[in-house]
Amino acid sequence: MKIIISGSLGNIGKPLTTKLVKAGHDVTVITSSADKKTAIEALGAEASVGSVSDSDFLTQTINGADALFAMTPPNLGGQNVIANTTEAGKAYAKAIQETNIKRVVMLSSFGADLPNGTGPIAGLYNIEQLYNVLDTSITFLRAGYFYTNFYSNVPMINAAGIIGGNYPADLQLPMVHPNDIADAAAEELQKIPAGKNIRYVMSDIRTLDEVAKVFGTAIGKPELPWVEFTDEQSLGGMIEAGVPEEIAQLYTEMGAGLRSGKIASHFLSVNASVDGKTKLEDFTKEFAAQF
Repeated sequence: MKIIISGSLGNIGKPLTTKLVKAGHDVTVITSSADKKTAIEALGAEASVGSVSDSDFLTQTINGADALFAMTPPNLGGQNVIANTTEAGKAYAKAIQETNIKRVVMLSSFGADLPNGTGPIAGLYNIEQLYNVLDTSITFLRAGYFYTNFYSNVPMINAAGIIGGNYPADLQLPMVHPNDIADAAAEELQKIPAGKNIRYVMSDIRTLDEVAKVFGTAIGKPELPWVEFTDEQSLGGMIEAGVPEEIAQLYTEMGAGLRSGKIASHFLSVNASVDGKTKLEDFTKEFAAQF
């Protein structure tokens, strides 16, 4: 198959490209950086340099391909994030329609069934709605909370000896490793089910109290506590740490959505499987390497 991968050589794009090339597919990787061209070619893939917000570029790249892995960069543009994400979705949708590509796998998120109150996930809701009217086989790959998001807590652990967020220690949080997303995406790209489908991708479901204990034990701080912040404390802390205000506001809203339970509610209601290989203890080895 001729398969187009967006996401450059990020946490998902690199393992996904490696898997598909190894399986014998003709892979083209979309990247916004010409500097990544050599590294992409070293994996046995072709590089296509351009913006995922440029429908003409996407149409040219996708034309003649059998399948597309479509994803938008997180925090696209750094400001007007929801609008920018939605515009990239419109560019993808136009290119998909014009090229009549038969198979699309979109990286989405749990909570993408909700139009608002979910922070940056709202942009993925908008894209799912755009894709739903396209006449092609589409799987919405709804991923859980990325394990790698916990890296942002490393400075807090070092400075204050705590880990936390604006959601409680007893919250059951569905989490996922990027490698497990790559595995699921590779599976989905190589089959063509009818119509539109949703596949949840989760590696583990644990409470934040468990997360703190597992991380703490691994880094020699077995008493590391999970501390629940107010929305105001969470927002202020991120801004103080240098996070742009709009991004901080979106992630505070996402935290509130996790706290209320609404972001995970659809995933939990359909009893979707948790079949990712990388459990919390496995990721903890990677997390501990940050210290």
